[in-house]
Amino acid sequence: MDMYELPVVETPKHQGASEGVKTAIIDLIGGTMGGTACVYVGQPLDTVKVKMQTFPNLYSQGMIHCVKETYLKDGIRRGLYAGTVPALVANVAENSVLFAAYGFCQKAVAIVSSQKVEEMSPIYNAASGFLAGFFSSFTLCPTELVKCRLQALRETTSIPVEGVTPKHTYIGPWALCRQIMRDEGFLGFFRGLSSTFAREMPGYFFFFGGYELSRHLLTPPGKTKDEIGPFRTIICGGIGGVTLWTIIFPTDVVKSRIQINKLNISMTNCMREIIQKEGVRALYNGLGPTVVRTFPATGALFVAYEYTKKFLTQVTT
Repeated sequence: MDMYELPVVETPKHQGASEGVKTAIIDLIGGTMGGTACVYVGQPLDTVKVKMQTFPNLYSQGMIHCVKETYLKDGIRRGLYAGTVPALVANVAENSVLFAAYGFCQKAVAIVSSQKVEEMSPIYNAASGFLAGFFSSFTLCPTELVKCRLQALRETTSIPVEGVTPKHTYIGPWALCRQIMRDEGFLGFFRGLSSTFAREMPGYFFFFGGYELSRHLLTPPGKTKDEIGPFRTIICGGIGGVTLWTIIFPTDVVKSRIQINKLNISMTNCMREIIQKEGVRALYNGLGPTVVRTFPATGALFVAYEYTKKFLTQVTT
């Protein structure tokens, strides 16, 4: 250093700002890894869920019948794993934004409630999840719309036109994006945004609330929540995921119908129409495969997130 050059001293304010940026980046990367793990574990049963939600008459015999029919007609890659690319984009985008926003909202809630983030009760963490769900909805809605349409591609392209059933043709995610842009415009990607808000915000209240409450209850005496190990983390993640889907499943059915069938009606009108024509039980079509999928998929999400976050925190300290 030159003898006339003064050393740069980082003030506490600058240290706090850089620490905040580092934490946000770690949350972002952790959410990315969690979203990737979640997709590869849960995609087949997510495809089954979407088909059962949107075409209840075709798959009225249940989850096993839907899995069998999908596998026999389209195989694994184009059948059970249909929509994996947009699902990866959707989950990586959603979870990276979600967990980054969750960390930010935790800090905001902690300031408002005059407490430390580490000492916040599950209800405050649940409130942080509710707020984070608003931000993640903007990234999730367009990517999930593409995913759902790819998952239901065989059914939507097999609807008879003037008595003639068209031949099924496969279309990839990028071609479908171009088709949506051409036919529906940019706002077409945000079809179902209001029902996505209605699903995500209360859903993540229960998701993070259930997860943090489970961690609180399963933490052994003398240890912190971060020391419960991967098995308990999977259990806690599974509980959070099952709680989320059980609470918000009707709005997910409505969202799937609006996005796949290109409906130009409100969420409440769509729900009213389903109840009038098909009954209340139709709002729970596909709940079985969702619950079966959610436990391992959400468990994998939180294990990947927590341990990625732990590793990155250690190597950057």
